Amino acid sequence: MSTAPDAHPASSNFLKGIIEADLAAGKYADRHDQMAHPLPAVVTRFPPEPNGYLHIGHAKSICLNFGLARDYAGRCHMRFDDTNPEKEEQEYVDTILDSVKWLGFSWNHDNREHLYYASDYFDKFYAIAEYLISAGHAYVDSQSADEMQKNRGNFGEPGKNSPFRDRPVAESLDLLYRMKAGEFKDGAHIVRAKIDMASPNMNLRDPAIYRIRHAHHHRTGDDWCIYPMYDYAHPLEDAIENVSHSFCTLEFQDHRPFYDWVLERAAEGGFFKKPLPQQIEFARLNLTYAVTSKRKLLQMVQEKIVDGWDDPRMPTIVGLRRRGYTPESIQLFCDRIGVSKSDSWIDMSTLEGALRDDLDAKAPRATAVLRPLKLIIDNFPDELQVECSAPVHPHHPERGNRSFPITKELWIEEEDFMEAPSKGYFRLYPGNKVRLRYGYVVECTGCTKDDAGRVIAVHCTYFPDSKSGTEGSANYKVKGNIHWVSSTHALQAEVRLYDRLFTDANPDAGGKDFKAALNPNAKEVITAYLEHGMKHALPDEKFQFERHGYFVADRVDSKPGVPVFNRVVTLKDSWGK
Repeated sequence: MSTAPDAHPASSNFLKGIIEADLAAGKYADRHDQMAHPLPAVVTRFPPEPNGYLHIGHAKSICLNFGLARDYAGRCHMRFDDTNPEKEEQEYVDTILDSVKWLGFSWNHDNREHLYYASDYFDKFYAIAEYLISAGHAYVDSQSADEMQKNRGNFGEPGKNSPFRDRPVAESLDLLYRMKAGEFKDGAHIVRAKIDMASPNMNLRDPAIYRIRHAHHHRTGDDWCIYPMYDYAHPLEDAIENVSHSFCTLEFQDHRPFYDWVLERAAEGGFFKKPLPQQIEFARLNLTYAVTSKRKLLQMVQEKIVDGWDDPRMPTIVGLRRRGYTPESIQLFCDRIGVSKSDSWIDMSTLEGALRDDLDAKAPRATAVLRPLKLIIDNFPDELQVECSAPVHPHHPERGNRSFPITKELWIEEEDFMEAPSKGYFRLYPGNKVRLRYGYVVECTGCTKDDAGRVIAVHCTYFPDSKSGTEGSANYKVKGNIHWVSSTHALQAEVRLYDRLFTDANPDAGGKDFKAALNPNAKEVITAYLEHGMKHALPDEKFQFERHGYFVADRVDSKPGVPVFNRVVTLKDSWGK
C-alpha cells in the first residue's frame, strides 16, 4: 500500500489505546526502582544492536518509543543489545547515539541519564541461567549444531527431546561453570530452556539461552566467553530496567510466548516483581525504492556501490541527514504513516512529501542555473551592473530581500532557449520576449553556434524601462519568465543531483538481485552557477533553488566560501505513477 504525499492521512496508533487502557487501570502505577526512585507509569526503550548504522526503519522505532514516552509523561531508555561480540563495534555505538540525538530525542529524565547496555547485565543474566538450571527449567545440551537442528523438527513434525535433556542438575551446573571458565571450544555445549519439544510454536522447542563464544567484546573485553541469546536477554533487560511497554516489530510476535516464559520463571525465582513488562508488536516500516537489510547496506558500502554509510542515496539516518532531510520531516513522516498491526508498503513519495512540506516554510530561496547557457544582452552597456532584488522567502516578508546584479552577460538554463520552438513554448526563441525574473524584459534576436552546430550563446536586447518593480514594467505583457545569474558575479559550484537509488519499487522482494535495479542516474555531478550570495552558505544549510528543488550545502565536503550542494528533493514528485 502506498500513501500519496498530498493525502496527509490522519495518524493512527493503536499502541496509544493500549497505553491509555493500562494507565486507566493503574497497571504500572506506584512502582519504584532499585534505588527507591518512583517510576513513571510508561517506560519504553529503544534497543538497537550496535552492529551497523541506523536506517529509516529504525527512525520509526525511535520516534515511536521516545514519542510515546514523551506523550504520556514517561521515559524512554536508550539501550544497546550488545550480546553478540563478533559483530559489534564502538563505531556503531557512537553513530547510533548521534543519530538519536539528531532526530531530536533524549534519554535524560528527571536529571538522570538512562543509557544502558545489555553487557551491564551479564552477571545477572548468568545468575538467572544458573537458577533456571537449578530449578529444572534449563539444561546444558551437548549435541552438535546439526544434531540439534535435525531434532528440532519442523512446522509439520514435532521435535525430539535431546538425549541430554534429563541430564542431572548438578551435571548441567558443573558444565555451565566450566563453560564460563573457558574450558570448552565454541559449539561444544549450549544452555537450553526446558519447555516443550512438541510445541507448535518452534520458538518454544527448548530454545537456546547461552552459547560459547570466544570473542573479544567491545565493552567487557575478554571477561566472558559465554554470551546470552537475544531472545533470552531481551525480556530480562526490560525487566531489569522496569520497562512497562516493550514495543517490537511483527517478526517477534511468535517469540512473545518465550518472552513471557522467561519473565515468569525469573519472577518465580525472586528476581523480579510483578507487574512484568509486556511485549507488544507493530508492523515494521517497508519503504519502496529502498533496501534496509543491514547485510545489503553493508554490501553496497563494501563493494563501493555507494560512497559510504552516509552516502546521500542511502536510507541510513546519516545518509538522510547528509542528503538534507531534517529531523522534523522524518518525525512528520512517521506521524503520517501511523502504526499498524499488519505489514504494508509505504511509498517513497510519502517521505519526500513530508520533507517538502517541512522545507517549504523554512528554506530561503536562491537562484541557480544547473545547465548553463550564455545569454548576451547586446544593447546592455559593457560596464553597467544594475542591482535586482528578490524576497528571501515569498511567504515571510519579515525575512527581508536578497540582491544580485544583472550584467551584459548572464547564465540561463539550456532548456530556456529553442531555435525552433515547439507548440506552447513561451521562453526564448528568435523574436520572442520574456522577462528575466526580477529584472528586465528582453527580446531574443538569435544565437551563436560552434563548429558542430551546438548553440553556445543566445543574443537578445533589453528594454531599459521594463525593470521589475518600476512603473514601466506594467507596460510589458509577456508569457515567459526565466531565471538567470550574472556570469561575472555568479558563484561556480559543484552540485550533486541525487535521485532514488533504485528504479524498482521493491528491489529485493521475492529473492530478486537488488543490484539489478540500481538507478544509473541516482547521482550526477555537475558544475552550476548560483547567485553570488550563496558562497556564504554553511554546511547543512538548506535552500530552495527556485524552479529546481531543495538543496543543502554538503556537511562533509563544503569549505568556507566554497560550498558543495546536494539536491535534497525536487519541487514535485517526478516518480508519480
